[in-house]
Amino acid sequence: MADPRTPDADPFRSPWLLSAESSLLLVIDLQEKLLPAMRDTGLLLDRVERLLDGAALFDVPVIGTEQYPRGLGGTVASIAAKLGAPFEKLAFSGCGAAGLSAELARRGRRQIVLCGIETHVCVQQTALDLIAAGYDVHVPVDALSSRRELDHRIALDRMDRCGATMTTVEAVLFEWCGAAGTDRFKQLSAIVRRPDPPTSS
Repeated sequence: MADPRTPDADPFRSPWLLSAESSLLLVIDLQEKLLPAMRDTGLLLDRVERLLDGAALFDVPVIGTEQYPRGLGGTVASIAAKLGAPFEKLAFSGCGAAGLSAELARRGRRQIVLCGIETHVCVQQTALDLIAAGYDVHVPVDALSSRRELDHRIALDRMDRCGATMTTVEAVLFEWCGAAGTDRFKQLSAIVRRPDPPTSS
């Protein structure tokens, strides 16, 4: 795997860790008509909202996508309220959305934190395209979902083998923070201490 370290990176910090200054959060297709079919949607939305709140806290830019919103509806309200205007797409990969690749290049952030649905379709195809384009892709597995567990598990394994970094929402947030003892750490603590929502069977 290529070393993702940027030229001005701290030489004493591992290049495999996220930094808020190098990261961008990409939220894939959390739409009204897709979510009801997913597994554990309450937990999924909770984890994505934590990522969004952490991104706002640490000044990490956020981009969202929507798959055929005319037919599948817009992004669910709780997430849409924390996103800018999403990139619409027909391609399953987010990289196929008109203007998204150019926006990523304009932002200049090489670490992409990827969340959303479905793990084995739009998330996976986006991750593999981003890796092929030279991005350092981090996948918080608790902020993804598919309709079926098997599809979800196989997609995680495939993305891992292809060079994505498997992680969790809490790990991402603490890597963005970097150290304790600051006001932002106190705000982060409030985010991670939120109670988990009930999970579906």
